[in-house]
Amino acid sequence: MSDTIWSYRDSEWAEDRDLVGYDVEGEDGSLGKVDRATADTDGAWLVVDTGFWILGKKRVIPAGTVVGMDHEGRRVIVNVSKDQVKDAPDYDDGAWDDTVRVRHAEHYTQRTGHENREDLPGGSWSTGEGAGGNVGER
Repeated sequence: MSDTIWSYRDSEWAEDRDLVGYDVEGEDGSLGKVDRATADTDGAWLVVDTGFWILGKKRVIPAGTVVGMDHEGRRVIVNVSKDQVKDAPDYDDGAWDDTVRVRHAEHYTQRTGHENREDLPGGSWSTGEGAGGNVGER
């Protein structure tokens, strides 16, 4: 299995950034807020507090699903849906190991086809500072 699911498409997105508190927007709306984030090489992920829409659960979303960031607007844009996040394995900070990591990777790769990141949306997804209105437009 490739580790591209665990890597940001642009390494500068999370470099020297505290993403905690950023809004996370998926394909069909808000997914919650970043509760925790890592920027480890080949092991980066976000823990998203989903709030009320799935009973306050936290979900791991691999960095490879991130398709844009708007640091000025404090937003992370991912190419997963609410259903994909809802159906993801529960996040348990005390049980994060290689087996759990593989289970999360399998969940997102079989549902989003992230085995090849070049297939992800591009072009209109802005990655720079102050991305403003064009972030998320397709």
